[in-house]
Amino acid sequence: MNKLIVSLLLTLGITGVAHAAGDATAGQAKAAVCGACHGPDGNSPAPNFPKLAGQGERYLTKQMQDIKSGKRTVLEMTGLLTNLSDQDLADIAAYFASQKGSVGAADPKLVARGEKLFRGGDLDKGLPACTGCHSPNGAGNAAAGFPHLGGQHAAYIAKQLTEFRKEEAGRANDGDAMTMRTIARKLSDEDIAAVSSYIQGLH
Repeated sequence: MNKLIVSLLLTLGITGVAHAAGDATAGQAKAAVCGACHGPDGNSPAPNFPKLAGQGERYLTKQMQDIKSGKRTVLEMTGLLTNLSDQDLADIAAYFASQKGSVGAADPKLVARGEKLFRGGDLDKGLPACTGCHSPNGAGNAAAGFPHLGGQHAAYIAKQLTEFRKEEAGRANDGDAMTMRTIARKLSDEDIAAVSSYIQGLH
């Protein structure tokens, strides 16, 4: 059953709306202002700002479009994308996608629990394994728009999972299937801390 659900999700992702092809060379110059928070090559030194390096173009483009339209609220980015065209966003996404992401370290005390959740889920809670959409090494599925997670800051992952878990004011731009909101509601604070830490060291 889980394989069927994952197959359907992948199919929906791959056959979604096409977007403009990005030019990484053009994107480097356009991404200069992004470097203040995300790092010049997309490897943010600050744990509250996500690493963008190595992230899939489709995912990055969607997030920027959602932020620009107001569908996803990121206070620190208010107004930064307003004057950018769809081609600008695609170019920026292509630039960061072409960069190599850095990897952090997991808390040794949380590795076992985090790995169990990431690789096997929790049948008792009805939690699927993260690997179904984000791959065993955390590389995600660029064609389907499922984000690369491996090496991402634990603090950022934890914040996003907590936002997905909120019923009303949380992050609501995970698609019509509400996959991440459904999953996050089943995660305890301890689960979130463990899986976030594990992802930070995953490569």
